[in-house]
Amino acid sequence: MTLADERLAEALPGGTLYAVGGRVRDEIREASGDERSEVKDYDYVVTGVPLDELRTRLERIGRVDLVGASFSVLKVTLDGTTVDVALPRRERSTGTAHRDFVVEGAPDVPLEDDLGRRDFRMNAMARAIPSGTLVDPFGGESDVRARRIDIIDDRAFEEDPLRMLRAAQFAARFEYALTPRALAAMRASALYADTVSGERIADELTKLLTLSARPSVGLEILRETGVLAVLAPELVEGVGVEQNQWHAYDVWHHALASVDATPRGDLVLRLAALLHDVGKPRTKRGPHFYRHEQIGAEMALAMLRRLRFSNGIAETTARLVQSHMYAADPELSDAALRRSIRRIGVLNLERQFALRRADIAGSGLPKRDDSNERFEERVREEVARKPAFSIADLAVGGSDVIDAMIRGGAASEGFRGDARVGDALRELFEQVTERPERNERQTLLALLDERFKRRLA
Repeated sequence: MTLADERLAEALPGGTLYAVGGRVRDEIREASGDERSEVKDYDYVVTGVPLDELRTRLERIGRVDLVGASFSVLKVTLDGTTVDVALPRRERSTGTAHRDFVVEGAPDVPLEDDLGRRDFRMNAMARAIPSGTLVDPFGGESDVRARRIDIIDDRAFEEDPLRMLRAAQFAARFEYALTPRALAAMRASALYADTVSGERIADELTKLLTLSARPSVGLEILRETGVLAVLAPELVEGVGVEQNQWHAYDVWHHALASVDATPRGDLVLRLAALLHDVGKPRTKRGPHFYRHEQIGAEMALAMLRRLRFSNGIAETTARLVQSHMYAADPELSDAALRRSIRRIGVLNLERQFALRRADIAGSGLPKRDDSNERFEERVREEVARKPAFSIADLAVGGSDVIDAMIRGGAASEGFRGDARVGDALRELFEQVTERPERNERQTLLALLDERFKRRLA
């Protein structure tokens, strides 16, 4: 038992406290030899205790906040840890539509009714505290041990379409198989996916992509059941689109292989791997996909914004997609190498390299040579020398340009700048790119003086 288990059990009548939710599932998974999961949420159900009495008892051991009056949910903070404690709940239909129901919480609702309103049988278990007795009315333990995901009710996805995304991410994270019944129910309810908010979709996709060793498992479930065509039709366009001789797979299966080849945990990198060739179907001309990286970046940005990913995630992903066709020529001149680094962006380099490695691994063909590795080594060596990779890295700024313009007679006293200031800084930046040793304040000031005297001549 956890410390929270002990504190709650001491405060409540015997036989009333149950741990519920993913924690119970994961305890059985771990006992079956699966990878240990970090418990992030501690959820409890208390039976037979009226809400007012429950709150009074819990206030003796910690801070209590009522967060769901109609659902009878209390947040209890014990020694810095916050847990959810609820009365058992049941759902009551109020109509024929998939969202026409209300949830009611009451101390006399049977625990089995509370468990029966959950999504999957593996999540519909409870463990009595402190006895440890498992309450499993729907066969969730057998599902966990058989590594399968099944629904409790045939209308599970119709009642809450978000469950379809949860089914896919659980299948990918745990490497479990959906039962034929669950798959059939997903197909029948796929069109309801468009009623789920973008934020909730982004949250489930984030879990699928960051917590799974092979996100392709869940992504293929979403595609095969028709859910992906509703949520991200851009991705489905790649199914059956054949590529050139450098790829063994069509665009869709190449994307799956590429995302699986990225390390777990980096959401942006995995999104970029999934989306790096999303523009290919719309740019295919015979064996060629001209400008697919540019079109793909625009599509990726629009899709991720539609699904309510943050602007930072959407924009960084799109930039990686746009730059993924960079030329990895280890024989580039130093200046050309610096321009390549500028285009990619210093902060994006390692992700861009990782995306290239995933792209190659996802081709399904043997790696051809070590040019990428040699190019990466040269890039890292150049970055370590810390030359100027942006105008902001110059040893002079806009005010220095303005002063030089006034000194040279190109502007009068009080001048505050115009387009010529930016032009001058860009010209200096190009000179510094060719010759990094010029990025020294006195040298650049002399170049500015020369520039504006020359322009006046």
